Amino acid sequence: MPTLTIRHLTTYHYRRPVAFGEHRMMLRPRDDDHQKVLETAIEITPKPIRLAWTRDAFGNHVAIGCFADLASELRFESTIRLEQAPAGFRADDIEESARTYPFAYGVEDQPDLARYIACGRRDPRLARWAKGFLPADGSADTRELLCDMTRTIHRTFRHVARHQHGTQSPMRTLGLSSGSCRDLAVLMIAALRSLGIAARFVSGYLNLGDDDDDDRMAGGNTHAWVQAYVPGPGWVDFDPSRGVVGNENLVRVAVVREPREAIPLQGVWFGKASDHLAMKVAVRVSARAA
Repeated sequence: MPTLTIRHLTTYHYRRPVAFGEHRMMLRPRDDDHQKVLETAIEITPKPIRLAWTRDAFGNHVAIGCFADLASELRFESTIRLEQAPAGFRADDIEESARTYPFAYGVEDQPDLARYIACGRRDPRLARWAKGFLPADGSADTRELLCDMTRTIHRTFRHVARHQHGTQSPMRTLGLSSGSCRDLAVLMIAALRSLGIAARFVSGYLNLGDDDDDDRMAGGNTHAWVQAYVPGPGWVDFDPSRGVVGNENLVRVAVVREPREAIPLQGVWFGKASDHLAMKVAVRVSARAA
């Protein structure tokens, strides 16, 4: 079981001292069956007059900071140490009744999963694309279906860095055959929901395997991927931007229905629009064997 250390530094630069309103942070990873937070610390400059921790409706950790001081730089540095247990996706772990798609979720699970299946107005083009993963008779091996979709997106879509806020619509991602990790995750979620499979958006960190001991902010990224609910193993991780199944090298921070509910850091400041100079983000994830 490896131990990961994550440093996440976000700095806002302004032309002159400005005032700050409330800031909302989602930086602390979740505690679940596959990862356990050992230590957590956050340094904020200028220091907030109040920092309150809570959990949202999905069980994610949220911190709210309030400020009194003016400053030309606002800095958030989060340091986390956690243990991670790898979790794969074996066919034998799936309940017998769900090993072949289509399958029905149990009556006891349906109320909790309903919000992860409902998708509003469904675009017929997306539904056709999703059904393209099924044989002519509409049935498929459940594990093969989920793994095939993950790897096909990785193989046929171009993964690009996109710095604009928000996510592309699934149809735009289909049309461009490209998108950021969050865009590809949203596409896969929409496709799974169109097939009646519960799926949710996950944001967190990706360990890139750079274990150097120097102080460079490297060796990791913020990242987004998908979890689908499969009777038996429960929520399983699928990373379409890398074509990877399972949680290897992934650290979950937030699981939500829609990406807008998982923004790592957001807040308000008061000044002229021209006062804002830049926002810089740096992440380092390092791993050590237990």
